[in-house]
Amino acid sequence: MQRHSTCGRKAATWFVIALAIGILTTMSSNAALAQGQREPASPPKPSRAVPAPEAPQPRRADVDRNGVLILVKSALLALDQANKTGNYSVLRDLGSPNFQVNNPARLAEIFASQRQQRLDLAGLVVLDPQLTLLPQIETDGKMRLAGFFPSTPMQVNFELLYEPVNREWRIFGLSVNLSASGPKAPDTPPARQPAVSREPPRAPTAAVLPNSPATGR
Repeated sequence: MQRHSTCGRKAATWFVIALAIGILTTMSSNAALAQGQREPASPPKPSRAVPAPEAPQPRRADVDRNGVLILVKSALLALDQANKTGNYSVLRDLGSPNFQVNNPARLAEIFASQRQQRLDLAGLVVLDPQLTLLPQIETDGKMRLAGFFPSTPMQVNFELLYEPVNREWRIFGLSVNLSASGPKAPDTPPARQPAVSREPPRAPTAAVLPNSPATGR
């Protein structure tokens, strides 16, 4: 009898152990299942957009009126003398190194049409230019300005580009062309001349008489 009781207790013990192992296995499976069913991580929030830096803009050049007159007139008069003499060496020497890549023969080709027109710019000495583009420093460091001379009968338009060389502005590019000097007034018909009497004038007299409205006498 005792032997059967001992075997029964051993069987009960193994049953309890097996049950415990089964419970642990089930818990582990449930835990693994719970981990497998874990909610997906929320996507990262988009980072705040950083505004792109503004592109550089041209800025006003520190050149006064007298400086503008010197730059513009010296460049255009150098061009005038080169066109008249056919020698573009001085005009080339006044330019920046990038302008001087054009040899005198090449400059003569560029301005051939003005030379053939016998364009005379000497009168610009006594005129002041009117600027349509105030001197401004471009993003590449060059200075640009444009305008016209109120010359007659043709107006001289210009655009100049300067490059800094050894702390002075040297010619990098120039453009000159002609246009009408201003709006032309419409032709006006001649004023109507008053009627003139062809009768001879009356002789002087001492009598004081009123003029006749009909004859004017």
